[in-house]
Amino acid sequence: MEKKYQSNQYDKILKENIEAVIPNLIQNVLGITVVSSEELPDDIQHTKERKPDALKQITDLHGNIFILQIEFQVLDEQEMVYRMAEYYIMLARKYKLPIRQFVLFLGSDVPKMSTEYKSHFMSYNFSLISFSELDYKIFLKSSKPEEIVLGILANFKEEDQENVIKRIIYRIEETTEGDFSLKRYFQQLRILAQLRNLELQLKTAMESIAKYISEERDVLYLRGKDKARQEEQTKFVSNLLNKLELSIEQIADIAGVSVDFVKAIKQKLSSEK
Repeated sequence: MEKKYQSNQYDKILKENIEAVIPNLIQNVLGITVVSSEELPDDIQHTKERKPDALKQITDLHGNIFILQIEFQVLDEQEMVYRMAEYYIMLARKYKLPIRQFVLFLGSDVPKMSTEYKSHFMSYNFSLISFSELDYKIFLKSSKPEEIVLGILANFKEEDQENVIKRIIYRIEETTEGDFSLKRYFQQLRILAQLRNLELQLKTAMESIAKYISEERDVLYLRGKDKARQEEQTKFVSNLLNKLELSIEQIADIAGVSVDFVKAIKQKLSSEK
C-alpha cells in the first residue's frame, strides 16, 4: 500500500510537469531532433481504454513521420511488455504510422522488466531508459525548473551527493519566478529525493544554503499570507481541481495548503457553474 501511495505521488509530479519537460527529454534523452510535433489524444479505445503518459506525432530532422509514445515508470513491472504491446497494436491500428515507444524508468534499481516478447508468430520490443544512468548535468542545463527537479533522479557519477543537490537547488531558485512556485518545486524535489534515499542529504543541503537565499525566496520561510501569493495558490488549486481527478487531501498535499483551503475553492467553483 505504501509503495502504491508513493508511486501516486511521483505520478502527480509528472502530470504537473510533463508538458514542460517532454521537449528536452525527446531531444536530450531520446536523441530525437524534432522539426514538428503534433499533440495527439491521450486515450486509445477499441475494446479497452489506454491512456499513454505522452503521445505525439513527430516529424524528425530526416523527414521521418512517426507516433512517439513515452511512459514514465516508477515500479519495475514484469507485465510491462504486455501493456506496451497492447499500446503498440492500438496505436498502429488507429494512426497507420510507424510507432516508437520509450519507457523511462525512474526507480533506483536496475530494472529487470522484459522489453521484448517473442512467440512463434510474433516478435515485439520497446526501448527502456533508466534515469539512474543519465548524467544529472543534462537536467541542470535546462531553463525550466520542472525539468531541473528531475536531476535528483539522475546519475551523480562520482561527485559528492550533497554538492550536486546544492547545484540542483540553486538552479531551481535561479529559474523560478514567484515564491509559491519555488515552494512547489522544492516540495517536488523532496518527494523525488525519496526515490534515491536522499532525504537526509537534501535536508542538509537546504539548511547549509538557506542563508544565501533571501527570506522572501527561501521555501523554509514561505508563509502564503500576502494577497498575491494567495491568488497564486488559488489559481494552482483551481487548476488541480479542474484538470486532475484527485482527492481534496491529495490536492492539499501537492499545493502545500490546508484541506479547508481546498474545500473552500471547490465550493466556490461549484457555485460558479
